[in-house]
Amino acid sequence: MRAVVFEKFGVLPEVREVADPEPAPDGVVVAVEATGVCRSDWHAWRGHDPDVRLPHVPGHELAGRVVAVGERVRHRRPGDRVTVPFVCACGGCAQCASGNQQICDQQFQPGFTGWGSFAELVALDHADANLVPLPDELDSVTAAALGCRFGTAFRAVLRQGAVSGGEWVAVYGCGGAGISAVMLAAAAGARVVAVDLSAGALALARRLGAEFTVLSADEDPVAAVREITGGGAHLSLDCVGLPATCAASVASLRKRGRHVQVGLLPPELGVPPIPMHRVIADELRILGSHGLQAHEYPAMLDFVARAGLDLRSLVGRRIKLDEAPEALARMDDPVPGQAGVTVVEFAGP
Repeated sequence: MRAVVFEKFGVLPEVREVADPEPAPDGVVVAVEATGVCRSDWHAWRGHDPDVRLPHVPGHELAGRVVAVGERVRHRRPGDRVTVPFVCACGGCAQCASGNQQICDQQFQPGFTGWGSFAELVALDHADANLVPLPDELDSVTAAALGCRFGTAFRAVLRQGAVSGGEWVAVYGCGGAGISAVMLAAAAGARVVAVDLSAGALALARRLGAEFTVLSADEDPVAAVREITGGGAHLSLDCVGLPATCAASVASLRKRGRHVQVGLLPPELGVPPIPMHRVIADELRILGSHGLQAHEYPAMLDFVARAGLDLRSLVGRRIKLDEAPEALARMDDPVPGQAGVTVVEFAGP
C-alpha cells in the first residue's frame, strides 16, 4: 500500500510503498476513503508525542470501509462503512466499564501509538468497542472532517463545558476544533465570540454562527472578549493549544466561568501562566476534553440532525495523498485566508 512515512521528527515525510497491515484477532483493516489533516498529526511529526516510534505513519481522523476482520470480531463485517474516535479504547478497563472510553487506561491512538490513516489501509484493534458505523447519507470526506476535532468539540462544548442557551462562549482559535466549537455552541443557543489571527478563519466563524469576532493580531483579545460579553464569558475554550491562548481563555472568564482546554499543550511549548489566585477568588472551573467515546457518536449525529448543521461547511480543502506531507508540515503555518478542515481524499476502488 502507499502511505505517508517519516523517519525523522520534523523532516518532511514522503509517500512510499509499505507492507499491507493484517488485522489483530480482535481488530480489522479499513480501506481509508478520507482522512483529516489535524494539528495533532503535526505534533506527532514534530516529536511532541512520546508514544510515536519511528518510522511512523500519521493520521487519525478517518472514514473508510472494512476489508479484513479478525477472528474474534463479532459485530463488524467486510464492506461496513466506519469511522473511529481518535482515542480508541480497550473495552475492558475500569474507565471503559464506567463509559469513559475517552480516557481508557489502555487506550491506543491510530497515528500516535501505532501507524495511522495517512495510508491506503489502516489496522484498528478492539473493533467491536471502537468502530462507529456511518449512515449512508454521510459521505466519507464529511465523516473524516468529524474526526477528532468535531467530536472533541462536541464533548468540550456540550458535555465538559455544559453550555446553556443565552450564555456567552469565547472560542480561541478557529481551526478545525475551534470552528466546530463555534458551530456547536451557536446551535445550542449560546452567543459566540470567536478569536483568531486569521481574517479568513473569522469569516468562516461568522458564517457558522459567531455573533462577534476578534482579530487577535490587531487588538487585545482578552479585553475585547470581556467588553463584548459585559464582564467575561461564561464558557471559554482554548482550541489552539499554546500557553498564551490557554492563559487568555482563562482570563476571558467572568466569575464562576468555565475554561475547557481542547488544544494539546505539549510540555515542549511551555507551561501556561494560569493565575490560580483568580481561579480561587472567582471560583473558576478548569476542565480538559479528550476526544469523544464511540457510544456518544449517535447522540452527536442526532444533535447535528436536529440542529440542521451542514457538516460539509467544515471542509476547507480536499487534497490527494501525495499532497499530504506538505499539508502536514504547514499545519503550524497555515495558508493566509484558508479556513476549514483539510481532508485527504483517496481514489475509489
